[in-house]
Amino acid sequence: MNGTTPGSLHPQDCLPKCTYRCSNTQYRKPCMFFCQKCCATCLCVPKGVYGNKQSCPCYNNWKTQEGKPKCP
Repeated sequence: MNGTTPGSLHPQDCLPKCTYRCSNTQYRKPCMFFCQKCCATCLCVPKGVYGNKQSCPCYNNWKTQEGKPKCP
């Protein structure tokens, strides 16, 4: 699936991919903020609305200082 492997997206593709990725969360605003930040760096967004992060290692491995996932 286009956009699920590292570097497979163009920066302009991040908004629609993140809009779908964050469509089922009640925390849409922070989800969109971090998804777009992660997408801009990794140029991929995992498929689906949650999980599947193994398809995008950069997105999956980016952690907060507390060691929690940074990307939704």
